Amino acid sequence: MKWPTARTVLPTSLFGRALTILLVPIVLLQLVVGLVFFQRHYLRVTDQLTSGVGLELRYAIGEVNRARDVAEARAALDRLSAPLDLELTLRPGIGVTPGLRRVFYDISGGTLAATLGEELPGPLAVDLRTDQRVASVTAATNKGALRATIPRTRLSVSNPHQLLVLMIGTSILLTAIAVIFLRNQVRPIRALAEAAEAFGKGRSLPFRPAGAEEVRRAGAAFLAMRSRIERQIEQRTQMLSGVSHDLRTPLTRMRLTLALMEDSEEARDMVHDMDQMDRMLGEFLAFARGDGLETTTPTDPFALAERVVENARRTGAAIELIEENETPENRLVEMRPGAITRAVQNLVGNAIRHGAHVTLRARLRTKTIDFVVEDDGPGIPPEDRARALSPFTRLDHARGQDEDGNVGLGLSIALDVARSHGGNLDLAESEALGGLRATLRIPR
Repeated sequence: MKWPTARTVLPTSLFGRALTILLVPIVLLQLVVGLVFFQRHYLRVTDQLTSGVGLELRYAIGEVNRARDVAEARAALDRLSAPLDLELTLRPGIGVTPGLRRVFYDISGGTLAATLGEELPGPLAVDLRTDQRVASVTAATNKGALRATIPRTRLSVSNPHQLLVLMIGTSILLTAIAVIFLRNQVRPIRALAEAAEAFGKGRSLPFRPAGAEEVRRAGAAFLAMRSRIERQIEQRTQMLSGVSHDLRTPLTRMRLTLALMEDSEEARDMVHDMDQMDRMLGEFLAFARGDGLETTTPTDPFALAERVVENARRTGAAIELIEENETPENRLVEMRPGAITRAVQNLVGNAIRHGAHVTLRARLRTKTIDFVVEDDGPGIPPEDRARALSPFTRLDHARGQDEDGNVGLGLSIALDVARSHGGNLDLAESEALGGLRATLRIPR
């Protein structure tokens, strides 16, 4: 049997742990105070009260034993009942079977019976169950069984639960106040965590630092960090846009020059080289830009997948679309549609180049949206899959050749888009088609 550890038993949230730190001392304090109260006060007072009643019962037993007959004994008990405030009866010729009858939660019953047993000679029977308001005590005498009915208030403290009710009520009140304050302290931390998680998924949630000084400092540091990252992305995008314009300008002049030249094999080769350079430049800029300035919007992933498939079929590719929706009541996912479209198109284009049959599966789950692209091509060996995701990587086998201007950035762009949404890109072998299976997973 495996025993649970503190890590599995204790709560994982900050609110739960703080509440545990608060409640455990309160509960332990209540237990200690309750134990001390019952042992040193409640049970001790019960012992003292019962001892006094025991002395009175001993005196009554002595009067019965000294009487000459049963009639004299009963007369003596009648004289003692009123002064002692006890109901005393004598049952001649009946023996006494020692024992104690009580309910299980009668804590003072054991102390009461033990004290009477010490005070009174001979066998003793105590009944606390028949009528819990009184104690029925039966003692042996030389003339029979003496039965005494004693009000329970004379033997133990009345209303002992008042202190416990006060303790529990005070604890509940203090705990409720503590919970309110803890929620107010944890709320800014939870808001900070949500803002950080959303930023990791490419979304920018409004956030204002609040709470304790340390939490406000962490929130202000997060806002400063987010502002620096956004400013860096914007500056990089603007710079790359300028670089794209500067590089495409001479390419345009060269195209015009070639258009004015006579048609020849050398001119056609140069046009092919320029088209290849233009595609390489566009792919490189797409990777460097990463669509960082695009904002997230609620998007239908199935409509996005259908547009990608339609564009691929226009080129004559054989591609099949499979849609799986586990949350039909909610089809929308927060994403940057332009970036996701580019990533899925790169995966589909990569599969079309190396396979005759391609499938695109859009699987909408409760917490993720998966775009799974499979083909029947040569695939990528397991030892090369991590390297294939690196920028500018061209594998030596057929899957990595770049005869059409590919510089090895398609998978890198898809991985960059997935990570900018807080997701990932996974490469594996396709069980259905035998080629490569690329899974683009985006959290919802």
